[in-house]
Amino acid sequence: MKRDIHPKYNNQVKVVCSCGNTFITGSTANTDVLNIELCSKCHPFYTGEQKIVDTDNVVRKFEERAEKTAKMSFRTKREKMVGRKAKKSNSPKTPSSSLTLKDMLSNADIIK
Repeated sequence: MKRDIHPKYNNQVKVVCSCGNTFITGSTANTDVLNIELCSKCHPFYTGEQKIVDTDNVVRKFEERAEKTAKMSFRTKREKMVGRKAKKSNSPKTPSSSLTLKDMLSNADIIK
């Protein structure tokens, strides 16, 4: 095993959370104090409360888009299909052209 390639392990690193919780742990970090945003006292998984840590305003932007789309009126697939069926049943079935294929070919003057 090679010597002096592993980082130094510090057994007395103080961890300070943004909620105020502090505890001592071990780490290979070169500092005596670690500042963190979430810990087991304030993490939503452990507390059951919803706390959103949004540093880039991603959540706010998503909520704005969700509000914008909620204001828009969207039709469901079923409503679209009912509208299409009604439109199809109301239009009379008329041929697009009264000419037959034979008439069209005779009008084209195809030389044999």
